[in-house]
Amino acid sequence: MMKVIGAIFIIVATTWTGFEASRHLSERPRQLRLLKSALQSLEAEIMYGHTPLHEAARRLSTQLTKPISWFFESFAKKLTDSDTTVKDAWEESLNEVWKLTAFKQSEFEIMKQFGETLGRHDRLSQQKHIMLTLTHLEREEIEAREKQVKYEKMVKSLGFLSGLLLIILLL
Repeated sequence: MMKVIGAIFIIVATTWTGFEASRHLSERPRQLRLLKSALQSLEAEIMYGHTPLHEAARRLSTQLTKPISWFFESFAKKLTDSDTTVKDAWEESLNEVWKLTAFKQSEFEIMKQFGETLGRHDRLSQQKHIMLTLTHLEREEIEAREKQVKYEKMVKSLGFLSGLLLIILLL
């Protein structure tokens, strides 16, 4: 009886681990789409709304879902509450929120580079920087989707099958 209960716990734990890894694979493309959408909204606010950066970031934080909304909320707060540069506020917010996202280091570098140009140029140059960043993020999203399609099912199966293997080895 104890062996059966132990076996069930092992199967549940390893299967759950596989599903968690799979969720991470599907979360990355979703968050990349959100981030691209956020940057497009930021572009619209800057280009057509003539909205100050802190106000645009605050608005974005209310329109987006977590964890992207946390990033823009933190960025807006840092711009209004402390005497910091746009670049530093952007980078600090990135560092705070990044570990809560499903993003990889490449997306971090893309966003960090974008933050270095933010607020330093006229609207037209800023728009070009946003477009360049969107192009890079698009490439990352395509790669993330390919990885998801390729590995999502395998990771789920691997979780379950590793549990079966463990049970067989322990019997």
